[in-house]
Amino acid sequence: MQPTSLRFAAASRALAHAARNQGLVVPAFRSPPGRRSSVRTIRRGRSGTVTVAVAIHDRPWGLVVADMIDGVTVANELSGPAADAWREAGWMAIEGDGRAQAA
Repeated sequence: MQPTSLRFAAASRALAHAARNQGLVVPAFRSPPGRRSSVRTIRRGRSGTVTVAVAIHDRPWGLVVADMIDGVTVANELSGPAADAWREAGWMAIEGDGRAQAA
């Protein structure tokens, strides 16, 4: 299994590619969140940029990926069927990228 930081980078690339393919805004992903008590934070910059920060250490990989996918959902203000479609596409992107898989 790859080191967690490399898996995080691979997952970030896979999700960015999937989001772009659906015409969505791609947030910047980083780790860890600035607020130590949080496992995920989402920050909107004045210029409209969105940063999703996710804790990756000592957490199940599936929760890390779910936080990243949800970060794209929030960044794009998706709800209902559009959010469901994105979540499915996000998980498919992760499952299709052997370097980013949760196994």
